[in-house]
Amino acid sequence: MLTHTMIVLAVSMCPSLTEPEPPAQATRVMARITAESIHGHVVHLANFGTRHTLSETESQTRGIGAARRWIKARFEGFSADGGETLDVSFERFEQSPMRRVPEAAELVNVVAVLPGSMPEAAGRLYYVIGHYDSRNGDGMDAQGDAPGANDDGSGTAVVLELARVLAGERLDATVVFMATAGEEQGLLGARHHAAQALARGADIRGVLSNDIVGDPSGPALADGTAREARGLIRVMSEGIPRDGSAEELGRIRSLSGESDSVSRQLARFIAEVAELHGTSVRPMLVFRPDRFLRGGDHTAFNQHGYAAVRFTEVYEDYSRQHQDITEVDGRAYGDVAEYVDAGYLADVARLNAAAIVHLANAPSVPGNARIITARLSNDTTLRWEASPEPDTAGYEIVWRETTSPVWTDSVDVGNVTEYTIELSKDNHFFGVRAYDGEGYKSPVAFPVAARR
Repeated sequence: MLTHTMIVLAVSMCPSLTEPEPPAQATRVMARITAESIHGHVVHLANFGTRHTLSETESQTRGIGAARRWIKARFEGFSADGGETLDVSFERFEQSPMRRVPEAAELVNVVAVLPGSMPEAAGRLYYVIGHYDSRNGDGMDAQGDAPGANDDGSGTAVVLELARVLAGERLDATVVFMATAGEEQGLLGARHHAAQALARGADIRGVLSNDIVGDPSGPALADGTAREARGLIRVMSEGIPRDGSAEELGRIRSLSGESDSVSRQLARFIAEVAELHGTSVRPMLVFRPDRFLRGGDHTAFNQHGYAAVRFTEVYEDYSRQHQDITEVDGRAYGDVAEYVDAGYLADVARLNAAAIVHLANAPSVPGNARIITARLSNDTTLRWEASPEPDTAGYEIVWRETTSPVWTDSVDVGNVTEYTIELSKDNHFFGVRAYDGEGYKSPVAFPVAARR
């Protein structure tokens, strides 16, 4: 009987004894991110006093209006520095009255688009987002201070910093940097944008939502022991779609694909990129849509079928979220910039940057991937459609034990669209991904069962 090792040696067409070098562009972009720059974004956002969705819009120094104009100006400055590469705009929409919006109000997302440079890939969209609105202890208080340094000045700072370092880069696919409004009122800006994107048929392939990503420390344990996760960031992903149709849920059940949604593949992809680059902050994969009693903008994209994940620090200090600002002996307490760790936040941004560059430069996920179930056998035949990008160099089959959370093995099968591997389809989960000549690999396509 062949062992796993013997099978790999038997079927691998391009065995490698050394780890590949990470692509140079991703490494260069990561190196340009600085703690000083990203913390400066946080401080400036916090200095608007409040960014409550319904706060002041005319002031030049306070409120959400001043904040969004500043964010837009920063995007425009980055664009100018990069050669006028970003398409910057306000996405305005009228929000009708609801529980957390007592009267109709204009809400505004701030958007910057870096168009893809490859015609065959430019239609693919990858997002990095954070919500720029904030709140204090009273979710309806639009006048009181709500600096929102970590929630979510930190996530907005990641968006700004990635726009800064990527504005002068050429990427194959299109990248969208977006600061959303109305998250604290019910994901309003993200819901509007995702719905509009679906209506116009936008090909959104992945959304990285950064929300509360600036503080690796948490409240001490009962015995006084410090609690910190300096090298980790949670990456949370949906498995079973909340609004899936009966047909879709039936298909998931028949494939035992409860943990193989497009969002879950995106989360695994981020972890693999982190491993390749040896990032200082690594993803802690959490296989649930979000935390208990809380929500985030990625959910708005999930609800329309888009792959989206949430980045959130491991230990949250709730005394610094959704709290009124207090002062003791001249020191402010609450969600203030003092508690945002600049070095940690920069490392979270570097992880985001690596993932975005890999996603945008890799070939498309292979289409119509399927396991052929026409006959009983102890091997597995997979078929798929070729990725459309001209630089696609080949494909890899990946697999894992059915109890494993991540892909553990792979084999390079060359530039083909069908392959038979001597492993049982009944005993493993399989997938297929495309790669190019620079070392970029697509997320994994999880195959359906088909007769041919």
